[in-house]
Amino acid sequence: MRAFFSIFSLVVCAIILTYLVGCFYAYFYPMKYKEEIYEYSLEYQVDAALIASIANTESNFNERACSSKGAVGIMQLMPSTAKWIASKINEQYSEEMLYDGEYNIKLGSYYISYLISQFDDEKTAICAYNAGLGNVRQWLKNGEFSSDGKRLDKIPFKETKNYINRVYKNYNYYKNRYK
Repeated sequence: MRAFFSIFSLVVCAIILTYLVGCFYAYFYPMKYKEEIYEYSLEYQVDAALIASIANTESNFNERACSSKGAVGIMQLMPSTAKWIASKINEQYSEEMLYDGEYNIKLGSYYISYLISQFDDEKTAICAYNAGLGNVRQWLKNGEFSSDGKRLDKIPFKETKNYINRVYKNYNYYKNRYK
């Protein structure tokens, strides 16, 4: 009887632990807008796991997110950047539309694709997504930050350095979910 109780207790603990681990991952790595992410990853030829990682890092998939700098929506797009993107892909634009999850993911997916094409280096493109295209172009011209003018050896903004680390931490989870 004692052995049965011990085994039963272990099974119950394993079930509870599995549930808690599942809750942890569901909270920290939500899987919202999965179909839209797949669609726009194919359309703009960007890894779906990267799009999900950026969305999670930027807003934790919060459609109503608004930063202190004015970036809005799931992918935290600046309205001026979003307006430019919308014109590039022949989409209607209004700032209110940025709070629509699918629309925001579409524009954000195009933008990261555009940045990757500009820099030919994913890490540098992700830096530009956070710090801005102009800042990254300046960093690449500075030998203190880039030895070859194409890749960043050092990131001068602490916020951007932390951002890159969070995106890739998220990516390590999402790459197994977006196969």
